[in-house]
Amino acid sequence: MDSSKSSVNEIYNCSDLMSFSKLHTISGSLVLTIILLVAVGFSGCGKSIEKEEPLTYPEPVAFDLEEIKERGTIRMLTRYNSSSYFLHRGMDRGFEFELVSQFAKDHGLKIEVVLLGTDDDPITLLNQGEGDLIASNYAITEDRMSHISFSRPYNFVNQVLVQSEDLPLKTDLSDLEGKTISVRRASSYYSTLQSLRDQGLDITIDVVGEDWNTEALIHEVAIGNLQATVSDDNLFRVASNYIEGVQSGLVLAEQDTVAWAIRKNAPKLKEKMDEFMSGHFRIRESDGRVLRSAFLNILLRRYFEDERQASRYGDRSFDMIYTGYISPYDDLVKSIAEEAGVDWRLVLAVMAQESEFNPNARSWAGAVGLMQIIPRFSRVEEEALLYDPEINIREGVRYLDKHLNRYSHLDSLNRYSMALANYNVGMGHVADARILASQLGNDPDEWEHIADALLKLMHRKYYQHARYGFKRGIETVNYVEDILNRYRRYHAISELADHFQQRSMDNVVTSR
Repeated sequence: MDSSKSSVNEIYNCSDLMSFSKLHTISGSLVLTIILLVAVGFSGCGKSIEKEEPLTYPEPVAFDLEEIKERGTIRMLTRYNSSSYFLHRGMDRGFEFELVSQFAKDHGLKIEVVLLGTDDDPITLLNQGEGDLIASNYAITEDRMSHISFSRPYNFVNQVLVQSEDLPLKTDLSDLEGKTISVRRASSYYSTLQSLRDQGLDITIDVVGEDWNTEALIHEVAIGNLQATVSDDNLFRVASNYIEGVQSGLVLAEQDTVAWAIRKNAPKLKEKMDEFMSGHFRIRESDGRVLRSAFLNILLRRYFEDERQASRYGDRSFDMIYTGYISPYDDLVKSIAEEAGVDWRLVLAVMAQESEFNPNARSWAGAVGLMQIIPRFSRVEEEALLYDPEINIREGVRYLDKHLNRYSHLDSLNRYSMALANYNVGMGHVADARILASQLGNDPDEWEHIADALLKLMHRKYYQHARYGFKRGIETVNYVEDILNRYRRYHAISELADHFQQRSMDNVVTSR
């Protein structure tokens, strides 16, 4: 987990973040993370350190809720894992993703997922304006609070030592003397271990790369590549269901507080997030009982309490990172797209938008199959054949490629946007929008001007003079934006998979 350790009392003393007068241990297990990103064959993955200089971050850009609403999207900074955000059969899933999506919906916003790369620091990207919130099972710490703000919480967790079950169970801090424990530098676990060292405990902190996550480290402990690591207790309970050979018992830190992180100079956004969280998670002062909304309980059951579903999601997330898996049609799409010279991830993004990867989909307008091909515009004479995935994909790629070629003189963003608009609404309405953009003195080769023209063509003042008349341009604008956002996510995820695959190959070569 991307968490940081600080006691609950320390957090409440240093900030007016929450109004609870007391906190109690949560009864029951709230499993917030389940993904296993297995880094096969890695050992000696980090470096031991004495003590590093404090992390520094840029000053935050001025961008609050008003500016976010003007843009129309809220950008969620997160990592690819099945507690926060992942793909299941090509579609967006994840506890944090759904929670942020509900907040976005409440405020009339779309959600844009910004995936953290292997070398990305979330606080840096947040303050630079690349994202509007960090939603990645992120814990509150005093160090982080000097650079960013936090919403009200939605969970509390303990940090526990994870070790091989072949070794005697550690039950006391003194049992850690002389041990090497592997964690990420930016995690809460590092802060906890550093604090224990400052108190005189003789341990070696093995600092691993930021592209490692907790489940990968647990797996490395299980197969004997690492002596020990640290995990949140709820995370370990679920991970231990599908990672054999590990055990946990020693609690290193209690009651980490998990919340969303935002820029310090975004008070309106913080206010609305606090309102949102208070409606879904609070502690009753009379007895310390944790109260959750029906919506939050549904999400918890969906992702963390149903072991069969959690295992299925974990398998798919594993496939994505270590095989490049996105959808059930990856191999077929890659082959067809490569022949046409089209980015396969763009084709998948269109497919997800059009049919959610359902080969039997049929729209009210008669479009059919994965790429929602309209039979009368197809070269395939028999409509029934368009339900065949390969035939349907070939028709969709042919149609998409035709539009991409039409705008080959444009940069990739404008080219993709124009082609997608044509794919959705047809060349006639896009031609009307280009003419209107020119009449308004705007560049018809810039998508932002075409988007504006499409919106104007919803009004009689403009569409009465257009050759193809009225069209709900907002649908096409949203269509283009949604596909491009998904395409960027697919692109980032596939690059992450490439990174892990390359790292595995490098390790094999090194080990020889």
